This record gives sequence, C-alpha cells and structure tokens, in this order.
Amino acid sequence: MSNKTWKHALIDFLESNRGLVILFFCLPASFVFNLLLNLRTKLHRSFFTSPNQHDKRVRRIQAQVQRWNQQPKEERKPLCTSRPNWLSLSTTFYRKDLCHRVNIDLFDILHLDTDNLTVRVEPMVTVGDITRYLIPKGYTLAVTLEISDATLGGLAMGTGMTTHSHKVGLYQENVSSYEVVLGDGSLVRASVEENEDLYKALPWSHGSLGFLVALTVKIVKVKPYIKMTYLPVKGQKEYCDIIRLFSGDASADYNTPDYLEATIYDHDRAVIMTGDYSDHDPTLPINHASRWYKPWFYKYAEGFLQKGKHTELIPLREYLLRHDRAIFWVVESMIPFGNNHVFRTLFGWLLPPKPAFLKFTTTPGVREFTFTKQVFQDIVLPIRKLEDQIQKSEELFDAYPLLVYPCRVYDRGPRSGQLRAPRKEYLVDGTNYAMYNDLGIYGVPGFVKRKKRYNPVRAMRDMEKFTRDVGGFSFLYADIFMDRGEFEEMFDLSLYELVRQKFGAEGAFPHLYDKVRPEIDVFEIGRQCEGMAGQ
Repeated sequence: MSNKTWKHALIDFLESNRGLVILFFCLPASFVFNLLLNLRTKLHRSFFTSPNQHDKRVRRIQAQVQRWNQQPKEERKPLCTSRPNWLSLSTTFYRKDLCHRVNIDLFDILHLDTDNLTVRVEPMVTVGDITRYLIPKGYTLAVTLEISDATLGGLAMGTGMTTHSHKVGLYQENVSSYEVVLGDGSLVRASVEENEDLYKALPWSHGSLGFLVALTVKIVKVKPYIKMTYLPVKGQKEYCDIIRLFSGDASADYNTPDYLEATIYDHDRAVIMTGDYSDHDPTLPINHASRWYKPWFYKYAEGFLQKGKHTELIPLREYLLRHDRAIFWVVESMIPFGNNHVFRTLFGWLLPPKPAFLKFTTTPGVREFTFTKQVFQDIVLPIRKLEDQIQKSEELFDAYPLLVYPCRVYDRGPRSGQLRAPRKEYLVDGTNYAMYNDLGIYGVPGFVKRKKRYNPVRAMRDMEKFTRDVGGFSFLYADIFMDRGEFEEMFDLSLYELVRQKFGAEGAFPHLYDKVRPEIDVFEIGRQCEGMAGQ
C-alpha cells in the first residue's frame, strides 16, 4: 500500500473516530496542560507581579522597545509581543518568528473605581479573572465575553460583543482609556480627552499601532442572578421580528431586557432568550448552568422548542460563562456524544478542551485540514437584514445552529476608526446608532457532513461580499478571505493610516491587514478544492 494510501486511510480513521481520539488523548492531555498552565500563571503572579509594580513593568517594556530602536534601521524586524500564538484565541498563526518579540508581562487588576464605575487592568487579565474579581463585589464588565480565556487587552485591540451589547454597543464603546507604548518607546494615554485620534483607531488595530500596557473599562452594577426566559418560536419571520422588537430596533423607547440572544436551530425554529438582573426569587427554579454534569447550554435551550416557554434563575457568573464548556457548539463537532448524560457525568469535568492546547498541538497539516472542513466565523450585519443573513448562511454553509446577538453600532462621524458608520436607513429613529447583530456560524458545514462538494474559500468569499454589500463587517480573530482592496472596502482605514504615521507605527509594527490575514494561502487552497471537485 502506498504512503499516500496509508495517509488517506489514517485521516479517514481519525475523522471517523475523532470523538474517541479526543476523549482518550486530547481531553486528558488538555486537562494536564491546563493545570500546568494555571500553575505557571499562579506562580508567576505570586512571585513576579503585583499591582504596585505596574509602572516598573511598563518601564521594562519601554526599555525593550528603545533597544530595538538602537539597532540599524535596515536590521529592525517588525515589533510584536512574545506571547505564543497558541495562547491567542485567534484562529490564525501569525508569523512571530519573523518579528522582534517584546515580552508583555502584564496580568494584574490595578484599580476598581466604584464612583466612576470603571476598572483599570493590565492587558493579560482574562474574562475568568475579572468575573471572579468583580461579581462578588456586585459588578461586572459592561461587555463580558463568554469565553473565560479571552484577555481584556485582546478584546480591546480586537473587538468583543455580548448579549448586553444591544444596550451598550461593542466592547470598544465601553473602554474609557488606553495606555500604550509606541514604536519609539514612549508611553501615551489615549482617551476622548487626549490623543483622541489614537483612541478611535486602537480598536480593531490588533496590536499594529503600539503595545497596550493598561486599559480602563466600564463596569455595571449587578444582582446575583439573571432571570432567564426561554421563548421558543416557529416561523422565520416570527422569530426575526421578535428579535428585532426585543433589541429595540423598532423604537429606542422599547423596554429592552438586560441580556438578549437567540439560537436558531434550523430555518424555521429558534429559541429567543431574555435575561434581567434579579435577586433570589423562591418561586423560580435555579439552574446552575455551568456545572460539568449539566447539559450543554445550547442543547438545554433547544429542549424548550418542545417544552414551551420557561423562566428560571441562573447565577450571574454561570450565565456569563454559559457557553464556555461546549465553546458554544464547537465541541460537538469534536465529540459528537459529548452531551450524552453518561459522558457528562463521567467526563464532563474535562471540558472544554483548552483552546491553547488545541492550537499548541496544531501542525500545518492539521491547520489546513481543519480549515477546509470547518467554519468558525462571527459576522456583524444589520439586524434589518436578518432573514437575508440566515438565507445566505444556509446557502453557503448549511450549518446550524446559528447564534444571534443584537448589538448597537454607533455613528461617531467621519474618521472615527476602522468601523464604517452604519447606513442612514439602518439608524434607529431619533438616535445615532443602528441595531446590528452578530451572526455566529460555527462547526462543520452540512455539505462536509454529507461528503458533498464544498469549497470553503468560495463560500467565505461569497459571505464576505454579502457582508460588504449590506454594510457589515467581519470579526478579525477568525480567518479572512479578502484581498487588500476588499479589506479596505469593508473597513475604513483612513484614520488608521494617519495614526500609523503620526504615532510612529509605520515601520515599527506590521500593518493591520498583514497582521490578521491567514498565514496559509487561502486562494491556493480554494484552487485545490476546485481541482478536487472536478476529479
């Protein structure tokens, strides 16, 4: 048997038995990997970090950048952080080996200001860290991502959205100030009051303008529980209309819930979930949604399509991290039997597989293989085009469930950053914002499951064109399939380019497009897929 045949046979075996491979190898290895990583972090924080040493740590970062500036200009490589690619939640593997790496050793929560409702943090503080710190004190971030490993600095330089975003907008709307080390080693603060142009350009910049060393983020007062109502709806027009109504798209005066999301299970069925801060109510059941033996949250919600409307209480932190165990529904494509009650009882404590471990063990071959077999995208689109979004996703990917998070996108005027202002026809009457929504498409496309012809590059390029045509935008932590011209059509780089020049990022940091585009040749993969389909 030829080597090629052996290789194909092995791939077929691993693909057919992926759940067992992950159960008996990946999950135990990921669990040990996570223990070691947490021990490393705890030891590091115990002996090498403390809030009162922040300024000293920043000076060390400045010194590293200043030493880089002392090199001959022709020998300088672009600057980037030394943080390994596998610790990032981005799906791409940026070529840090081609850069001059700077150690950003910043993990501390610096100051809680309850008068002004802000918290100042270092960029490597995670969602898990900040929720453990804030919630017992009666607060949470205005925008709290559902994945505990996400860092607050990563969200600030990229973007974030959650089920409270229909009230407060994207993560960037809730950052009061940034503290940044520039390419010349100087430290600057960016806010509405000072360096406003830099303040506007830092979101969506993905570390291409400077090194973030601290940020101040808005917080909100909370109660210990979320009063959660599950509303099953049949009929696409019906559930789309209800989502828009609850989001406040029809009227800024509508009394919207504190939290709002929808999971669309197929073309005609969805469960809309509304949540409000609540004290304990003895008349309502309590659902500890994040415990290892509980059903995966999206599967639990799906059950109400048959059971009907339901209301319960969920402890706040468990609600905020409700999708963490199953990484929304990505784990199902890895472990198809993962939501089985026997599996959850015996092995649920091993979940989720650590994203860092999955990236750490990803070889170029595995990266290319999964790239062609899976889709993992968050795309932000006008909510008034919700039906069209669903139709386009079904046509190109045939992947359900779909996640829908409504979100305000503000019109901040010309040259307000990389996000283009929403079109006038999308604005909510009497406001300066439009209601958009995140359309989350995760998992294995239906075409791949049925072993039908599927070209991931063609599908995503079609989705990106649709997104540009309706005035939407892609989250840049996931793979993009646009060339430079298409990228600049989707995003407004006019302010960004001015800021790069003004603050010395040109020649010091890689350009945004180069920072976020996939490290693999997506167009060549597309041609290969076309060739295989024609055989």
